[in-house]
Amino acid sequence: MKLRQWIFAALAAMLGRLRRGGGGTVRDPDPDVRLGPRERIVPSGSPNRGAENLVLAFLALSVCAAIGFIFVYAWFKAGQIPNALLGICLGVAAASIGGAFTIIAKHLVVTEELEEDYPTTEPEAQLDVVQIVHESGSRITRKRLLLGAGATAGGALAVAALTPVLSLGPMWDTAPLEETPWRRGRRVVDEHGAPIAAADVDQGTFYSGFAEGAKPDDIGSYLIIVRLDPSQIHLPPGRSGWTPRGILAYSKICTHAGCAIELYRKPTFPVVEPEPAFVCPCHYSTFNPADGGQVIYGPAGRELPQLPLMIDTDGNLRAAGNFSARVGPSWWGVRFRPTTE
Repeated sequence: MKLRQWIFAALAAMLGRLRRGGGGTVRDPDPDVRLGPRERIVPSGSPNRGAENLVLAFLALSVCAAIGFIFVYAWFKAGQIPNALLGICLGVAAASIGGAFTIIAKHLVVTEELEEDYPTTEPEAQLDVVQIVHESGSRITRKRLLLGAGATAGGALAVAALTPVLSLGPMWDTAPLEETPWRRGRRVVDEHGAPIAAADVDQGTFYSGFAEGAKPDDIGSYLIIVRLDPSQIHLPPGRSGWTPRGILAYSKICTHAGCAIELYRKPTFPVVEPEPAFVCPCHYSTFNPADGGQVIYGPAGRELPQLPLMIDTDGNLRAAGNFSARVGPSWWGVRFRPTTE
């Protein structure tokens, strides 16, 4: 049988019932043409409720497995999700749908065999295909229930398969991305946990700092610290007092793709390098620490978040508030509410 005939039959079955329940009359694809009663091509089959119940059971199991996948993915935190359990849920869901189709094919669809080829004349050949499609399901007594269960199972499996897309970024609650360990009074320490004294920060040198008591690998904790001549610093309005003795601190996470900024360009050659700058080694986004971390060059879409600093009575650096903007790549979002208290 030609592929286009099967396609036509499937479309015809989806658009509406082409055969009336008791009249035995088949409609031609042309609505103005009606052919008389036709003899059955596929033998009539007896109903098989047991097979239908088994199909419904398989589809229900598929729905439960798909819901289980979504529950497991939502219940566990990132990095703790048991991938094996997720795989089992998806496997059971897909296998159950496959089992339901197998039972339908083996026990609910009446098969028909012809020793000769189908006629090639139109529209008679198309009508034969349509008739075969409808007559093959004569054993099914609860078509709407089975179709509804199948649609539910397929939809649940599709939702489960799309659930990991949410990990690409929060859709509603973006507050967790705004959390950092920095608060007013939090001390700045080096990689060994020792306080960083303001007197130890020299001009022309690049320093790394962390929030005391926070995890070193917390991206909200990581700082880059430099010291500039106060006369060279021109920060945006509202940041006066953020740079005691000319010391500035910024997030070390590039706002382009989240790489760590590891290069500091000193103005060794004023003609080609008129000002100091932070450089990300991944895609060479370049930021100016003197004017609030503005982008000088590269693909970064926004400025580098700045951390306000103060010096305590022991001469050590402490945070005077939170970052000026959300830490991390630009695609994490823009709804950041900095706090300086």
